[in-house]
Amino acid sequence: MPALILPLVDAAAHLPARGALIGLDLGTKTIGVAVSDPDRRLATGVETIERKAFKADAARLLSLAAERNICGIVLGLPINMDGSEGPRAQSTRAFARNLAQLTEMPIGFWDERLSTAAVERELIANDVSRAKRAKVIDQHAAIFILQGALDRLVALSRAPDIR
Repeated sequence: MPALILPLVDAAAHLPARGALIGLDLGTKTIGVAVSDPDRRLATGVETIERKAFKADAARLLSLAAERNICGIVLGLPINMDGSEGPRAQSTRAFARNLAQLTEMPIGFWDERLSTAAVERELIANDVSRAKRAKVIDQHAAIFILQGALDRLVALSRAPDIR
């Protein structure tokens, strides 16, 4: 049975109470990957996958998920500032649909507006060189996305009626 694909707040109901999540920043050339601890308190960067073909990318992601006992996927959804969805969001949704055919782990979309810009500012503030930023930006964006999602899940668990 294919995985459920839902906004994160709806996917939360389909996640076990405890278990690590994997967060993805899907780019055209790379996929930034972060994971949480089983208590879902902290997101940590794992790697940046150089994109090849979908099957190879998915195999690597599912391998990482299996190694780390992941129970759910958080996928950054690149929504435009006006709330509309452009080609990048459509591509991300297509990636999720294809990935859902290969796993039963729920996939939760998380609005990633400004995540890369926020990470870029942070790296610049820490005097990270342009070359070094290029190597780590996607992984750091995945951390930013996953940490935002983890914080939202904590807020939902404390006040489930608030969306």
